[in-house]
Amino acid sequence: MPRLYFKYGTMGSSKSAQALMCKFNYEQKGMKVLLVKPSTDTRDDTQQRMVRSRIGLTAECQIITPEQSFYDLYNNFKAANGCDCIIVDEAQFCTAEQIDQLKQLTRYVSVLCYGLLKDFRCHLFEGSKRLVELADSLQEIKSVCRCGRKSSVNARFVNGKCVDDGPVVMIGGDESYESMCYWCWQEELQKAKKS
Repeated sequence: MPRLYFKYGTMGSSKSAQALMCKFNYEQKGMKVLLVKPSTDTRDDTQQRMVRSRIGLTAECQIITPEQSFYDLYNNFKAANGCDCIIVDEAQFCTAEQIDQLKQLTRYVSVLCYGLLKDFRCHLFEGSKRLVELADSLQEIKSVCRCGRKSSVNARFVNGKCVDDGPVVMIGGDESYESMCYWCWQEELQKAKKS
């Protein structure tokens, strides 16, 4: 029976790489995969129609804006190609309504969502919150902090200093973010406030 999966981790934990490997596994078995990412994710991609991992894996994808419906995207893709599975990268940027739509689509196909759980302030993203509420399966993709503990925070740096205020969405990579454990994040925030 199709299910809704949410696989989450901090930045650099291989979420996109795992999404692309999952897509490859389905396609290797002759299945059709609808690969999607929200339009909010413009990192490293001026054309936006690619899912890219930090280790160099890439694949073309469909883009969904906050106003668009996963029902329409699925129906159009299915009519043209058939559809055995939906994979959503950067799912934290989906709206709660879009996550509700993905849950409804599990009547027909499995839906695998990959993304961040929390923003740089340790608050749940809207899409992630709804996924935690509705997913049939939650799986953490673990990564390591610089101190060796498990990372759980996407620390944001501006001009070399750790910050805990600003816009929720600020697209950036390793130059703007570092995945850390809670305690290293707190140390970095204290250091920034003293300087």
